[in-house]
Amino acid sequence: MLTRIFPFLSWIKGYGAQQLRADLTSGLTVALVLIPQSMAYAQLAGLPAYYGLYASFLPPLVAALFGSSRQLATGPVAVVSLMTAASLEPLATAGSEAFIAYAVLLAFSVGLFQFLLGALRLGLVVNFLSHPVVNGFTNAAAIIIASSQLSKLFGVYVDKADHHYETIIRVVQAAVDYTHWPTLAMGVLAFVIMIGLKRMAPKAPNVLVAVVVTTLLSWGLGFEHNTKADINAIRSPEAVEAVVAFNEVTSTIPKLGEARTDLNTRYAHAVETQGMHSIVALDLKHDIEVTNIRIEDLKRKAHLWRTKLRGMKFDGVAEDGGLAFYLAGTAPNPEQADGRVWRLKIGNKVVDTEALSMMGGGAVVGTVPSGLPTLTVPHLDLGAMLQLLPFAAIISLLGFMEAISIAKAMAAKTGQRLDPNQELIGQGLANMLGAIGKSYPVSGSFSRSAVNLASGAATGLSSVFTSLVVVIVLMFFTPLLYHLPQSVLAAVIMMAVIGLLNVKGFVHAWKAQWYDGAISILSFMCTLAFAPHLDKGIMVGVVLSLGVFLYKSMRPTVASLSMSADKALRDCSVHGLRECEHVAVVRFDGTLFFANASYLEDRITDILQTKPNLRHIHVVANGIADMDASGEEALSLIVKRLRSAGYGVSFSGVNEKVQAVMKRTHLYESIGAENIYATQADALPVIHAKAHEGTAEKDCPLTVACPVN
Repeated sequence: MLTRIFPFLSWIKGYGAQQLRADLTSGLTVALVLIPQSMAYAQLAGLPAYYGLYASFLPPLVAALFGSSRQLATGPVAVVSLMTAASLEPLATAGSEAFIAYAVLLAFSVGLFQFLLGALRLGLVVNFLSHPVVNGFTNAAAIIIASSQLSKLFGVYVDKADHHYETIIRVVQAAVDYTHWPTLAMGVLAFVIMIGLKRMAPKAPNVLVAVVVTTLLSWGLGFEHNTKADINAIRSPEAVEAVVAFNEVTSTIPKLGEARTDLNTRYAHAVETQGMHSIVALDLKHDIEVTNIRIEDLKRKAHLWRTKLRGMKFDGVAEDGGLAFYLAGTAPNPEQADGRVWRLKIGNKVVDTEALSMMGGGAVVGTVPSGLPTLTVPHLDLGAMLQLLPFAAIISLLGFMEAISIAKAMAAKTGQRLDPNQELIGQGLANMLGAIGKSYPVSGSFSRSAVNLASGAATGLSSVFTSLVVVIVLMFFTPLLYHLPQSVLAAVIMMAVIGLLNVKGFVHAWKAQWYDGAISILSFMCTLAFAPHLDKGIMVGVVLSLGVFLYKSMRPTVASLSMSADKALRDCSVHGLRECEHVAVVRFDGTLFFANASYLEDRITDILQTKPNLRHIHVVANGIADMDASGEEALSLIVKRLRSAGYGVSFSGVNEKVQAVMKRTHLYESIGAENIYATQADALPVIHAKAHEGTAEKDCPLTVACPVN
């Protein structure tokens, strides 16, 4: 009982110095991979980089203590990070305080959903996400994740469009106009180091080496070169006018947002007190719609001004003890320019005209707060949780599928017994308790779990050591991360998601069943087309899978059997066999229920119409696993109809479950015990002899293999 509640107690048995040494080594090795990866994934989720470290503090430890896998490494992962960003972007601006609060609440909601599924032993619900759907989604997500990092790799800044492919077009246009070559060089160097070490020294922590080398170069070469400037230092009336216009538009949007909130409150009160069709309510609804249109129009104008300002390039010229900024090529003394290309850093907020952010170098991670995050229970806003529920459900199932797939693969090598429901509890607690430590949604990581297994991890204590290393980094070493280039984090993400691409998965699904391949391809295409609304791509795949399942259930295989060359009864249409004129042996494959009961009747009718000399129908019921009231009623009608028309009817291979239904409804008595055989081998000699009395049929296909001529 104790080990069921506290699985980690099972580690103690046989644990010694050798296992401790292996877990310590594995924990340290995984931490060296986790720290740079987690920071990169946090930015993929739309959060400041250090929130990746927060997500690597409690979740790995809790998941290891309460999960069933001893080698599964939990923490930030690419697909869940992307899903987090896609889920929260409609609700708040990426990186804002509201966005962070939603991300923490989403982690708690995901954890609660997973925990309840595990506690209620409902882990099988994950089967709603079929393998073809997950394969299509994962491949599309890999492309979306990799392409989303192009802006950081080229050192450009663009607004996100309604569709991901439109955003990529904007990135390409901005990169064609201007690419920050030192930023691109840092990213390429990181690729070279990671790929080179992976081939020449596979056991080396290639990600960590790339991060250390590029961070040292960034610090030594002064890669980041930013400064603050008063608007009077901008020697371009066009740029000054654009800044003023941008501030005017941007400052108006929050005011209209507050007005809209007030209107919504008054509208709700008017509907409650006077009805939704009252004049007051209709006037307020009209005002809300007008306000929404004005906000959208201002957002469009802000985007245009922001794009214009981001596209401006300046020369920095020393004047009066400071720097003055002229549009590129317009400085009165070009020879006095500092040789850098300066750009304005423009975000989604009003810019401070007394301290404009001017970028003369590449983007780095910047200041990472030292110390552990404050442990607080997130504000459980029921309305917000209900709003996040659809996203939380999808992330829960998708994240758990990734985690359990990895855990099963490792268990096959180690021989460990896995409990999917316990794993759900572990992942759920990791997300719930992680939210207390400012974590966003996490899951099991394939790459880090593989590192954990290869390093010889004996128990989940290795993940505990991983968490301790992250704690040490947060407490003492965060200043060392300041100069880490953003393009390097982009390269880390792009390298990590290469492993998610699996083209063979499409081919394998198509070979298994063409419709599975089609579902996988359609899920892939829809996920790409609907991005960043990734949930739509998954829902399309789920609906298609359920549709195929329902279609197959409604039209199961009803096979006519004859003797094959190996002396077994097989499907005539598949093996090209001749059928008996006097006996029809029919096999029904599937559960006989309301959705397909009439289909069996139709197939029996077809057989009667195509066989004028038919005397007996024998139903091989081995494939009927279960039967409901509609199925029993259809079977009863078939039996009565055939007997009234003078045909014989018999059954074989009826299982206990179906027999119980027959006996409760007296269908068993109606058919007659003498007409229900244990096996088809028992039934055919008796049926064959009766049905062939007085006939001239020679070489009956039920006794001799007779292929179609």
